[in-house]
Amino acid sequence: MRGNGPAARGVDELQLSVSPCHRRLRDLEREGAIRGYHAVVDPAAVGLNFEALVFATLRWEDRDTVTTLEEAVTAIPHVIQAQRLFGEPDYLLRVATTDLAAYQQLYDQQLAKLPGVQRLTSTLVMKNVIDARPLPE
Repeated sequence: MRGNGPAARGVDELQLSVSPCHRRLRDLEREGAIRGYHAVVDPAAVGLNFEALVFATLRWEDRDTVTTLEEAVTAIPHVIQAQRLFGEPDYLLRVATTDLAAYQQLYDQQLAKLPGVQRLTSTLVMKNVIDARPLPE
């Protein structure tokens, strides 16, 4: 294993055989500390060369509005990350598309029609400086 932290230490460094390491991994998975495994895909390699951060402010923050908005956002595949925030704005959406024209089409056809949204503000990503960093110890 490569990386930092106790979970990333090699079998030799931990002075454990493979079986105890596998048991520990299974325990961490069962406890929910490890939620899954995934590949880190280069967006440009799959044609997603454009990224925007979209800030959404809701008209109302009642339970039904929040639930309906979150369901609608979840249904848009180009929204690759969505976070509910304290304060204003209410949500931060990370959106990946092929180019500006595709983003404009997505914005006009889906994002602008999200339920309960009062205002959307977009900012374009120039460069990802840190992306998919492991959690600190």
